[in-house]
Amino acid sequence: MASPTPEPASLSRAGKLTVLAVAFLGWLGAGGHMAITQQTGRAASTDLLARTGALDAERFAALNTQQEAAKKGYAPALSDDDAAQAKAWEVLVGRWFAWNQCAFLFGAAAGGLLFGWLGDRIGRARGMALSIITYSTFSAVTALAQAPEQFVTLWFLACLGVGGMWPNGVALVAEAWAGLSRPVTAGIIGTAANVGLFLGATLAKVEPVTPDHWRWMMFVGAAPLALGLFALVAVPESPRWLAARGAKPEALAAGVPVAGVFRPPLVWVTLVGIVLATTPVVGGWGTANWMTPWAEKVGSPALRADVLQVRALTGIVGSLLGGWIASRLGRRTTYFLVSLSSLLIAQYVFWYLVPTDRWFLTWVALLGFVSGVYFGWLPLCLPELFPTRVRSTGAGVSFNFGRIVTAITLFASGALMGYFGGDYARIGRITGTFFVLGMVAILFAPDTSKKQLAD
Repeated sequence: MASPTPEPASLSRAGKLTVLAVAFLGWLGAGGHMAITQQTGRAASTDLLARTGALDAERFAALNTQQEAAKKGYAPALSDDDAAQAKAWEVLVGRWFAWNQCAFLFGAAAGGLLFGWLGDRIGRARGMALSIITYSTFSAVTALAQAPEQFVTLWFLACLGVGGMWPNGVALVAEAWAGLSRPVTAGIIGTAANVGLFLGATLAKVEPVTPDHWRWMMFVGAAPLALGLFALVAVPESPRWLAARGAKPEALAAGVPVAGVFRPPLVWVTLVGIVLATTPVVGGWGTANWMTPWAEKVGSPALRADVLQVRALTGIVGSLLGGWIASRLGRRTTYFLVSLSSLLIAQYVFWYLVPTDRWFLTWVALLGFVSGVYFGWLPLCLPELFPTRVRSTGAGVSFNFGRIVTAITLFASGALMGYFGGDYARIGRITGTFFVLGMVAILFAPDTSKKQLAD
């Protein structure tokens, strides 16, 4: 006869605050890596392609400058040969930019599966610590890349840790702060990535990221290494995980296979979680991902930083309020309204505006706030779908599956940059339609508004 699950002990207030602080800072560091991915993607691609002889960086910059000046009547139009060369190089850089984003997304997806499983096996705290150490260490190593292929490979390895941070951090905080305070803690965790994005964009504003000056951001990404080492020795483990391990040591010692969440009775819950987590990831990356190189192409690196900065700043507010809004309006109502609003705003921006327009940044900020609500919603609601024994695995699979879909979308976009002719707005119109998926999926999702975390 199976022994009953022991009643989980409660962490001390100091222990709870340590968990919350490290999880917040760890996810902030992951958000910093999101900023690094977007801020360095085009600059690093240009530099590394030039190093391998695939383009002339100085001439490419000069052609782009003349082309944009010609559109405003400040310079003569490019000759046919120069225009063809500029377009060919733009397509090449855009393709590698997309593949750099794919390295982030595939790496984060794989890391979510790997470290999510590891968190259910060895504990949330250790899984989180190892995730932070991984993304910090490989960020520094990526600074040594000398070719586009090296950059993609090393950044993929760094982003394994980014993906592992989310399921372990969210599961640990949800279990350490179970009860009425969870909407607040979900909002706090939800803001962390946007704080990291904002800080990364602010640094890039102060110290511009250019093809000959981008490696410094990789060393910034290595800064959380000290946090990871601290987490490894000082962060207390989840009481619920420890209680479950005490009741079923054999099961937890062996770990819960990732495939287990795709078997009855969890398969339906997992599929629902995947769809709900996929929509904001695909929609968010499908809009923000193309706004930043678009702004750099028609404006400047400073405008690129502005786009990411204002979106992250309002995203902080949206994420902070996301858990509270979900607890007030209900999980499903909140999710539907956020999906509808994100769809309408994204389509308006990509159809009717360009980055140099007066109101462009205002609409970007509005999209940042609305889509930011998703990331206060997800830390609150995804853990509610899964029992303790598979909570980290289930949350990791759900959240990171969306990154796989997004990476496939970006990979296809990168491969088809020639077809789009380097037109980032056209790509954004297509990828921005993914919010419709969330509007439909939430109609079939269970409402967990009145449920507590299950054991």
